[in-house]
Amino acid sequence: METRIPEEEKEQRVAELNGWKLEDEKFIVKRYRFKEFLTGVQFVNQVAEYSEEIQHHPFISIDYKRVTMKLTSWNAKGLTELDLDCAKKYDQMYEQMVKEQ
Repeated sequence: METRIPEEEKEQRVAELNGWKLEDEKFIVKRYRFKEFLTGVQFVNQVAEYSEEIQHHPFISIDYKRVTMKLTSWNAKGLTELDLDCAKKYDQMYEQMVKEQ
């Protein structure tokens, strides 16, 4: 099981991420914008495939051209390194998709 990030480190660790925000002390959240609706759906599909591979799944919301990702680790009852790693991976996926648009 993943170890939860200590409370005293949480804000600093989240601040090191690009555009992610701490929510309710146990989630990190980010909204991604796309030029086209289907590009956002393709992004969600990539995230879903990666999430299945590593067996760590985000909350995903698609609102037209905006996709919201929300991460936490239920087993650890809060944020873990895996959540932060996933956030970085999703950002890389997004950057790649935007470059290809």
